[in-house]
Amino acid sequence: MGLFDFFKKDKESKEQQQALDEGLQKTKTSFFDQLSKAVVGKNTVDEAVLDDLETLLVHADVGIDTTVKVIDRIEKRVARDKYVSTSELDRILREEIADLLDRNSGATGSRAILDRPDNTGSPFVIMVVGVNGVGKTTTIGKLAHRFHSAGKKVVLGAADTFRAAAVDQLIIWGERVGVPVISHGMNTDPASVAYDAVQKGVEMQADVVIIDTAGRLHNKVNLMNELSKIKRVMQKVIPDAPHEVLLVLDGSTGQNAFLQAKEFTKATEVSALAITKLDGTAKGGVVIGISDQLQVPVRYIGVGEKMTDLQLFDRHTFVNSLFKKQA
Repeated sequence: MGLFDFFKKDKESKEQQQALDEGLQKTKTSFFDQLSKAVVGKNTVDEAVLDDLETLLVHADVGIDTTVKVIDRIEKRVARDKYVSTSELDRILREEIADLLDRNSGATGSRAILDRPDNTGSPFVIMVVGVNGVGKTTTIGKLAHRFHSAGKKVVLGAADTFRAAAVDQLIIWGERVGVPVISHGMNTDPASVAYDAVQKGVEMQADVVIIDTAGRLHNKVNLMNELSKIKRVMQKVIPDAPHEVLLVLDGSTGQNAFLQAKEFTKATEVSALAITKLDGTAKGGVVIGISDQLQVPVRYIGVGEKMTDLQLFDRHTFVNSLFKKQA
């Protein structure tokens, strides 16, 4: 790496950190302001402090099951150490949350594409799922930008053919990023689009093929059948496709995002998560709860409108940002 590349990478890293800090600002302000009020005038972490902390975690949309798990861990540490001051609570809470997220981390799946050699002989296929309105197509566009900027060859497949807006939007993203989009238009067979996109990826020796899919949850059986058909036709070209099923969730909906996630995991084998719109909500704790309860890794988080604001999820960076004190 040359000196120019080093400084460029360092600048990008700082910009991403700033975007993450700003994106989590509402969650931090809501949670830590209330936590400070809960412990004011107290020296030790007692039952009353833990009760207040439990309420705050639930309000931050960490989820009841995960909140109970966190509180139980802290109670055990308090019992073991005999004396835990309220000034230590931030550190303990940070450690416990990072430990929960550690169970579902690792640079595997689609994020590993950035590290693997180009033209390995077969593209990595990502099938993207999620209900309408969560930012699914936008996430695909930003993901394509991330890979394309890293020098990877990318092909997009517009297989959400039930909404003209979804097809048109993906085509616009393709033009914006500079990658080909395979589209048959609206009301066409989604599986056929997916097949042609994967075939195109093989022909041009692409590194990654990203397939958009319909986001309807009103009939789970139809959704399951449709996603299964898309998988089958892609496997005619690449037997082990898709290599990742990425579920996109809107973080601003809090626990509703968790309910959507449970429904989609029933309809298909979700292997990774992208949680969007964290910059517009105080519900950033949903990242912790969903990852813990579903035992599915969070690959990406969305913290803004810019193309670079879809970030690789790193548990240490996320937790450090969440607990960073404001100057």
